[in-house]
Amino acid sequence: GAYRATQALTNRSEARQVADIGAGGANFGDMLRQAVGDVSRQGQAMETKALAYAGGKADVVDVVTAVAETQATFETVVALRDKVISAYEEIMKMPI
Repeated sequence: GAYRATQALTNRSEARQVADIGAGGANFGDMLRQAVGDVSRQGQAMETKALAYAGGKADVVDVVTAVAETQATFETVVALRDKVISAYEEIMKMPI
């Protein structure tokens, strides 16, 4: 359920309204959508491996690896979020 909710975030129309950044024209909204999608996909893979392990069809090493990969990706997304919030707060402190 939580991974489906995360996946729904990638499809929100507001994310598509974020302006282009950088000289290459990379869209920040697309980059963010991809990062959230990666967390969602890794979470689903982890969930699948955990269920397979519970059914006796997977190795515990595979499950632990999937959990660690999902955690690392999630921590990266959280760090990115924190940096964006920090940058926004700094911009708001600037005099006009």
